[in-house]
Amino acid sequence: MAYPARSASSTGHGGVIHRVSDDCAPVAMLDRVPRPPRRPAPLAGTLFLGRDAVASGLLTPADLRSKAWQQVLRGIYADATITPTHGLRCLAVTRFILPPGGAIAGRSAAYLYGVPLVGADEPVDVLVPYGVDVRPAGVRAHHTPVDSSDLRILRDIPVTTPTRTCFDLAQWAAGLVEAVVMIDALASRRVVSVPELETYARERAGQRGWRRLLDAALLADAGAASPPESRLRVRLVRAGLPRPQTQVVITRGGRFVARSDLGWPEYQVAVEYDGVWHAESSTQIHADRRRLNDIVATGWVVLHVTAKRLRDDFDGFVRELRAVLRARGAL
Repeated sequence: MAYPARSASSTGHGGVIHRVSDDCAPVAMLDRVPRPPRRPAPLAGTLFLGRDAVASGLLTPADLRSKAWQQVLRGIYADATITPTHGLRCLAVTRFILPPGGAIAGRSAAYLYGVPLVGADEPVDVLVPYGVDVRPAGVRAHHTPVDSSDLRILRDIPVTTPTRTCFDLAQWAAGLVEAVVMIDALASRRVVSVPELETYARERAGQRGWRRLLDAALLADAGAASPPESRLRVRLVRAGLPRPQTQVVITRGGRFVARSDLGWPEYQVAVEYDGVWHAESSTQIHADRRRLNDIVATGWVVLHVTAKRLRDDFDGFVRELRAVLRARGAL
């Protein structure tokens, strides 16, 4: 069906006049259709300095604010198609901020070694030589002596070695427990071994920070499966309880029954950390209860602890566990 030709203008609601094109689409509406953001080929899939892109004429300041780009750090941009990660921040720091002789360190180095315990927006830890001022937002600079043997190149990024990374974590973490959490994660991925750390610390006896690393190394365990389990284990030991084993295998008649987070096999006592996922579905609850019954049938005692209990009543849990260990002859 053919529509009659319309006039070049028409009066709409409220007397507002919209010019109409030949295809009947109001020009005013066409003007409001967002234009696709400009993504010049030389910048696609890259990291770059915003000021350089503008100075070269590839982009305008308005282009930088479009959805085509993301700001990784102040003045440093990346193609928006690149997933924003802490690793991307480390790369940006390496390319545009890190001075000669500097290196990615601490939690950021641990991230590059495969420990994903740092958020995409958290500051990047770096070691820089004395006398070099590094203050960009999003970068946490540490001025400390470092030997060249403590540095390496990892995927084109200068980073501290695993042992040096653990040394720095022991100094910079928010307390001994959190240092062990990070070291456990590195050890569980076979990035570093606990004996290596003990040797590294003892070889530096008398130097500033060596004792902190040794204390953390003596509490570290490559069998740790998660940060909450690491925190629980270290807190139990610091509360004066015997050190538990990690990933304890429980058997009955030579048949595998279960694997427990922490335990004292010689006394058949286990501790299980219950995360939120344990209560996510009736199916999971059913599986957990059946597993618990199987463990109890072997003669083991299992104590469960939740994140809330650790936060609000850790001392109460320690009293319960101490009583069980005492009844089993461990104390």
